[in-house]
Amino acid sequence: MHNHFSKKIISCAGLALLFSASVAMGSSLENLAKSLAKIRGEVETLQTQLDTEKDRHGSRMSALNSQLADLSVEERRQKLSIEKLQHSIDKMTESAKKVEQSGETLKPVLLAVLAEYKRHIQTGFPFKMEDRIKAINNLETNITNQLIDPNKAVNQAWSLIEDEIRLGKENGIYQQTILLNGESILVDIAKLGTVLLFFQTRDNRGGMARRSAESSWKFETVDNAGDLERIRNLFDSLKKQIRQGYFELPNPLRK
Repeated sequence: MHNHFSKKIISCAGLALLFSASVAMGSSLENLAKSLAKIRGEVETLQTQLDTEKDRHGSRMSALNSQLADLSVEERRQKLSIEKLQHSIDKMTESAKKVEQSGETLKPVLLAVLAEYKRHIQTGFPFKMEDRIKAINNLETNITNQLIDPNKAVNQAWSLIEDEIRLGKENGIYQQTILLNGESILVDIAKLGTVLLFFQTRDNRGGMARRSAESSWKFETVDNAGDLERIRNLFDSLKKQIRQGYFELPNPLRK
């Protein structure tokens, strides 16, 4: 009987141990499930963040491609305008070589080409427009008053066109008087070909020339701290003779 009672005690102890093990295992599984749920939640959060960053990157790349397309269109516009002027000069030069033209015959042709050149400047890239127009006016006056030989006038007109072509290939810093908020002020200009033009004032304002819907250009300051820093970096690089490379700049063609 004693042995039988001992067996019952042992059996109860075994059940107790089994029950404790089951409880412990259940608690462990519950903790594991919680851990897995937490990890799954973190993975889903990271995946959401990754998807968001992908969308953001895609949007940024799309915007940059759009801005690049805008700049390419503007560059083509300037090149076509200059090519048109170059064609006019070539045609006029060819005509002058083929026939002996008097000054009076050649004069209206020359004046027509110079008038077209002047329109190109007045509606085109706003770089030292007054100086460029003054050079045309002086040549027009000399032709009208017969103060210059017609053939020499052709050479001078061609020289002006060559200067215009060279503008589209040069980057650099210059000084220019611009109209800013109704006031004429002297500023430093950073010119990139005949597509982009940025400026800095003596009182540390920065800005750019922006083409309006009417195809005219207007000088505007920028208020964004990031854009101001980008303009400063461009001026610093050009002053150090760094004229090629990667520059992140405000887009004056962006609406």
